[in-house]
Amino acid sequence: MLLHFDLLGPLTVSRDGRPVALGSTKQQVVLAALLLRPGEAISAHELMTMVWGDQPPASAAANLRSYLRGLRQALDRAPDESRRILTTPGGYLLRVEPDERDLDRFDAAAERGRAALAAGDPAAAQPELAVALGMWRGSVFAGLPLPRLLTSRVARITERRLLTEEDHAAARLALGEAAQVIPRLRALLDRHPLRQRAWAQLMTGLYEIGDISGALAAFQQARRALAEETGMDPGPELTRLHDDILHHRLGQRSTTTGPADDAAPGRPRQLPLALPGFVGRSAELDLLDAALGARPERAATVDIVTISGMAGVGKTTLALHWAHRAVDRFPDGQLYVNLRGYDDADAVSPADALVDFLDALGVPVGRIPSSVDARAGLYRSLLASRRMLVVLDNSRDADQVRPLLPGVGQCAVLVTSRDQLSSLAVAQGARPLTLEVLTAAESTRLLRTRLGADRVAAEPAATSEMIESTGRLPLALSIVAARLTARPTFPIDAVAAQLRPSESRLEQLADGDVRRVFSWSYRTLSTEAARLLRLLGLHPGPDLTGDAAAALLGRPRTAVTPLLQELTRLHLLTEHLPQRYALHDLLRSYAAELAQASDLAEERQAAARRMYDHYLHSAHPGAVLLQPTWAPIDLEPPMPANVHVPMPDRVVAAAWFHAEHPVLLRVLRQAADTGFERYACQLAWTLAAYLSPRGMFQEQLAAQQAALAAAQRIGDVRAQALASRMLARALMRLGDEHAAEQHVRRALELYEQLEDLDSLALILRQYTEHCTQYGRLDEALKHSAEALRVSQLIGNRYAEARALNVKGYLHALTGDYHQAVVDCAEALTQQEAIDDRVGQAATLDSLGFAYHRLGDPARAAVCYEQSVQRFQESANRYHEGLTLVRLGEAREAMADPPAAAEAWQRAIRIYDDLGNPAAEVVRQLLARVAPGPPGR
Repeated sequence: MLLHFDLLGPLTVSRDGRPVALGSTKQQVVLAALLLRPGEAISAHELMTMVWGDQPPASAAANLRSYLRGLRQALDRAPDESRRILTTPGGYLLRVEPDERDLDRFDAAAERGRAALAAGDPAAAQPELAVALGMWRGSVFAGLPLPRLLTSRVARITERRLLTEEDHAAARLALGEAAQVIPRLRALLDRHPLRQRAWAQLMTGLYEIGDISGALAAFQQARRALAEETGMDPGPELTRLHDDILHHRLGQRSTTTGPADDAAPGRPRQLPLALPGFVGRSAELDLLDAALGARPERAATVDIVTISGMAGVGKTTLALHWAHRAVDRFPDGQLYVNLRGYDDADAVSPADALVDFLDALGVPVGRIPSSVDARAGLYRSLLASRRMLVVLDNSRDADQVRPLLPGVGQCAVLVTSRDQLSSLAVAQGARPLTLEVLTAAESTRLLRTRLGADRVAAEPAATSEMIESTGRLPLALSIVAARLTARPTFPIDAVAAQLRPSESRLEQLADGDVRRVFSWSYRTLSTEAARLLRLLGLHPGPDLTGDAAAALLGRPRTAVTPLLQELTRLHLLTEHLPQRYALHDLLRSYAAELAQASDLAEERQAAARRMYDHYLHSAHPGAVLLQPTWAPIDLEPPMPANVHVPMPDRVVAAAWFHAEHPVLLRVLRQAADTGFERYACQLAWTLAAYLSPRGMFQEQLAAQQAALAAAQRIGDVRAQALASRMLARALMRLGDEHAAEQHVRRALELYEQLEDLDSLALILRQYTEHCTQYGRLDEALKHSAEALRVSQLIGNRYAEARALNVKGYLHALTGDYHQAVVDCAEALTQQEAIDDRVGQAATLDSLGFAYHRLGDPARAAVCYEQSVQRFQESANRYHEGLTLVRLGEAREAMADPPAAAEAWQRAIRIYDDLGNPAAEVVRQLLARVAPGPPGR
């Protein structure tokens, strides 16, 4: 029996015409995520992110399993049906048969219509396109609250519908049905006023029914919509069409009635709209013609040109102008991607870019390989026999570009970057093209094109001054031109005066630096918004919240909200996630220079202290919630009037650290380097409470290295001991035995010097663990006994129980399993009495190990399961993975292969999430009990 999955409207599933109940809203969102990537394995972590966003609740994993179980019951109800949702090593996979999705049927009908339209048969195209559009019952997944990661995929499907609407209009115009097309085009443009092809079709249709004034009015509507929303004029095709209508010379225009550019299957036309009014760059265009032009006699090699230069110099504009001009040289199509290399919040990985390219080349989503290397290999194979242009825009470095380069064939590649990409010239033979600012004559021509020749000629002196004030930087010229275009009565001299520099400004202009591009926007800010922008230059990034901005400014959160909105409106700040703001890297440098020049050193220091105080006294309560058994540290006193984030429970604390830990790493390093060493040391402790249990040892290493250097600079012995201890643990987990031992010994010496017996007991237990990991069991037993002695001496029940467990585990490792059980059982009793849940988890793991070695795997499994549950409660994923491996071994010894496989699969998912190479070892264990195809 075939299932029908209907996405093009409210999500419905039917079997033999009868609806299938899909359960709760969240369960339907899970199905929606799977339906958007049929036949592709999606990891549990990725599914949770799709469904709940970047901060899933603590119950997300359990909820996801429940939703998948419900969907399986709904979709697999017929007894003769094979399973639809499969569990694979890569995650969960939805099996969809051909034509079961209405989206696939829509694409097929639309493709048949486009093919007929391209062949000049609009009569055959019209019914196919009408059938395709008739499948839509509303917006994709109408009524479902889709998270951000799903809306981007839905937007691509919506774009396919809009292209089909335009193709349908083209077919009906070609059939002489202009009167019937016009209402649909008006409705489309009401919703999507920037679609220039649809405007052209509307103008053509109005002209054909004799409504010349209506056609001309439609052009004015298009111009206003484009100016208001993009600051740009209509493109050359729309402008030519307007001129043809104005002079009554409109004929049958293929550009308005033909199929969309990407009509041919596997022959993509992805180039974005080229900026109208391109001027100059004749030498650069000649170089591109020579380097990338058609040369039939050449060998089957790929030509590459890299366009580099400063921000705003027009790299993308040049690349797109040449690409559109040379489109006929690449009959097999053009691929384009904006790699967003300098956008920390949204950089496009080579893996994601390859998915888009393979999709455009006609590879079904379900057949796109999962690894980057496999995707790149398939991509190169598809391009090997084609003549295509590949435009890789805004790349960060050569590593981001290399997987996207074709291997052999007749393709050409155009790369833009702020980086010179010298290694591409050395290794791949790329030809570099360095772009400079425009000449004065070219700058004047640009302004004439945008503003009109009469307006420029009326104010030659102001025009020349404005050109020089912008340093002839195309981006800066475009900004002032757009501003003047939107204000037709505004004199050029007014903008020139606003950009007129002081002596220091002249010095900046002489450098030709991009900071001049931002100055005119800065000068339009209110006084408080300008001050906030300057202080944002003190923040290390990569982003910040409104609370952090309020702390920097020293104002209540409510007072900062309108200032953030002002900065966002003027594109000086980007709200890339709800309530999270990113400052462009160049703008951050510019803002910091403004702060240096405009604000007193005392004011900058006070703002920095408020920022560090905000992060420390927001993070510390969260860290205590995450690690309630950790020994407390002395803190810098909180600033009473400052903004701090409340931490009511562990869930909120974990979510806050999940979002903020990349920021905290930068903040503590900056604090260490700018005279706020105590903040750096204390922030490192709070970060450890989040990083260490999650196995994020590289980040832990970086944090503690900065903290140790800061503590050494100010001679704080206690902070040095703490950082050395935590640094040693990170190094041990990363496998650096020598360095870890150096730091654990140094911490031991410092705690002895401080006569801090509580910390001494802790470092002795850590030294025991260190020796155990590297097989030095005799040393480990000695340190374990000393840790127990010190713990008993000071009467610290928590430390004593922990030490007893360590001692018991060592007895198990040396073969004395009965003594191990005695010690660990006593430790567990003490830990239950003081409710040390994390300690219980470790002790139950030790007991499981001992019972298994005593030949009682069933009792061992019970201990391991209880241990896993407690590690989950504390989000200690690293140790949860270790215990799951042992649980699988116990289940295997009990002759229960399915249970063993389940435990090992859970461990693999954890290790994969943590990037831990132990995942491969566990996969080998899994192969012993599940040698067949995974998920079957």
